[in-house]
Amino acid sequence: MSTSFTNRSFLKLLDYTPEEIEALLDLSADLKAKKKAGIPHRLCEGKTIALVFEKTSTRTRCAFEVAAADLGMHPVYLDPKSSQMGKKESIPDTARVLGRMFDGIEYRGFAQEIVEELSAYAGVPVWNGLTNEFHPTQILADFLTIREQFDDLKGKKLVYMGDARYNMGNSLMVGCAKMGMHFVACAPQKYFPDQQLIDTCKAIADKTGAVLEFITDPEQAVKGAHVIYTDVWVSMGEPDSVWKERIAELSPYRVTMKLMDIAGPQCRFMHCLPAFHDLKTTTGQEMYEKFGIDCMEVTDEVFESDRSIVFDEAENRMHTIKAVMAATLQ
Repeated sequence: MSTSFTNRSFLKLLDYTPEEIEALLDLSADLKAKKKAGIPHRLCEGKTIALVFEKTSTRTRCAFEVAAADLGMHPVYLDPKSSQMGKKESIPDTARVLGRMFDGIEYRGFAQEIVEELSAYAGVPVWNGLTNEFHPTQILADFLTIREQFDDLKGKKLVYMGDARYNMGNSLMVGCAKMGMHFVACAPQKYFPDQQLIDTCKAIADKTGAVLEFITDPEQAVKGAHVIYTDVWVSMGEPDSVWKERIAELSPYRVTMKLMDIAGPQCRFMHCLPAFHDLKTTTGQEMYEKFGIDCMEVTDEVFESDRSIVFDEAENRMHTIKAVMAATLQ
């Protein structure tokens, strides 16, 4: 790979050029092919990484641990009770300790400034596994999945349906702007991304040819979409008390088969998971008992259809995370 990523952190896509993002996607595809063919790729043999999780996850933890093992590394998982970071020890002090013991650090938690501060003091690559503001490893997985479906990213229309104010709406908007895509945030206006970030992305779009739109009408928004993307209506760490408000305001933005059909036969459904599409979860059952709904952001019909590529997307978390670690640790 001609582009050098050595010793760089991966904190947000704003830090990377379109060419660098494309190079990481190419490496992801190459490592995925090797994995499928059973070809060893222990590119980081003998290295050890720390996985700092202040918010739990199925996909992020499994993706980092399996990817690390495939690369010949040893991961050490630190759950919220296993670290004194921010409680008895400052973030800079924690970063300097971990940086002396580990070759790389993953952080999944709260404010973006935490992962930025870890990177500033650690002296080793730091990877953002999710913050309140950004989720860059998820976007790499999303874009690899879209490339697999449509061959390239340029000009592809992605409609993000629902609450676009936080990490997924922000990161998809940034990623689409970087890669010359057509991004649509579809929601009530109060759920659009922060205006300052919109302005930043519009400046990027002026250079890449990307299109950014913000539309309140779902049927108008999805016409011609290659991807309709959604996420849960209440983000991790938000209080349960907001469910009533979100259900009332975002139910018109539920992804249904009608919307998929309006988009066209080319349209695929994506979701970063977990998804509330049935009553097989504790939260889903609780919302049914309180509000009488059997799904939230997406119907079970869409989620289980052959137009849904959510599990390809979930698998690609591993391959893209592997590429980020391999690129930055070599």
